Parts: sequence; structure tokens; C-alpha cells
Amino acid sequence: MKKSLVTYLAPAAVIDDWKKTASEQRKAAEETMQREWRKWMSDHAAMLADKGAGVGKTKRVTAQGATDARNDIMLYAIVEADSHEAAAAPFEGHPHLQIPQSSIE
Repeated sequence: MKKSLVTYLAPAAVIDDWKKTASEQRKAAEETMQREWRKWMSDHAAMLADKGAGVGKTKRVTAQGATDARNDIMLYAIVEADSHEAAAAPFEGHPHLQIPQSSIE
């Protein structure tokens, strides 16, 4: 089996807009997504070599040095599968994709 890095992405502007949503509405939607995410993780536990984590604040390092940065990567995980196709297929319909303009790579 081959290991593949999985990245969960969402545009920073979408996340900024979401943070402006009323707290009651946001909390309910986040709880629903977290419940669905936990179920997905449980259903696909055998393929997860590393459940991953959030990436948090980022830095960009160039020849000129390190600076604060912001990108669309929210989380990562590592999966094991026989091929890229086999690694990607279970992510179709993943709860993360409920976030507008989100993707999983």
C-alpha cells in the first residue's frame, strides 16, 4: 500500500465570512459537520495511517526569510491505499465539502 498526503482546503475569504455568521447558527452547523466528520472517520478508519490535524497559522519561507502567510489548507491527513484513485474515491461526499468552494486534494 502507498501512503498519500490528503489536504483539506477552503478559501480564507469563505472562512472569514463564516466567522461573521450568527454564533447560534454557526454552532449548530459546526456540530452537525463534526458529527458527520466523526462518522466518516470511523467508517474509513482502516485507510487512515495518520488522522492528521489542523495546520494552524502558517509561515512562508523564501530566500528573503520567513513571513506570516495564509493559504487555503485547513487540515491534513495521511491515507494508505493501492493507488491515487483508491485513495481519492472515499473522499467523494466527505463532510468537509459542505464548506462553499472547499476541496480535498
